Amino acid sequence: MNIMIIAVHPHIGESRVNRALSAAAMEESNVTYRDLSAEYPGWDIDAEKEHERLLAHDRIVLQFPLYWYSSPPLLKKWFDDVLTYGWAYGPGGNHLHGKEFAIATTAGGTWNSYRSGGDNEYTLSELFRPIERTIKRCGGIYLPSFEVYGAMEITDDRLKQEAVNYVRFIQSSALALAH
Repeated sequence: MNIMIIAVHPHIGESRVNRALSAAAMEESNVTYRDLSAEYPGWDIDAEKEHERLLAHDRIVLQFPLYWYSSPPLLKKWFDDVLTYGWAYGPGGNHLHGKEFAIATTAGGTWNSYRSGGDNEYTLSELFRPIERTIKRCGGIYLPSFEVYGAMEITDDRLKQEAVNYVRFIQSSALALAH
């Protein structure tokens, strides 16, 4: 399986957790790792090049920090520029049918804070519904997400384990992730 990770982090150099996850994933031979923020610093996204990259991969993992209860704005712009009518959906827009998509995210808050009744009131799954709906509208297969909570206080040992878990996650079959 060809896997592409699209990392979107405005300051990945300052993110201990996202750097560790990225480093672990880049060691995998079937993984193409991309830093969208570095590739498009002026936000001028090359949709045609992105289409080619999407077609060349079976699974696309969107890796980003939780950013005001959503993704960083560059990822939203990527969706708007790349997942176009006639290519990703609508008549002739079947290029993403059967492609697997997953979110890998980091949150500063604890798991308990992202529960019903928690400080943030909603689960990450609930907060990511617009992304899920977008993927499904394009005929993609939306997989469960990989989540690291407590990113600001994570210990070195836990971070190492999360990096191992991340590689296991991106390499797992869709069936294994869904059950």
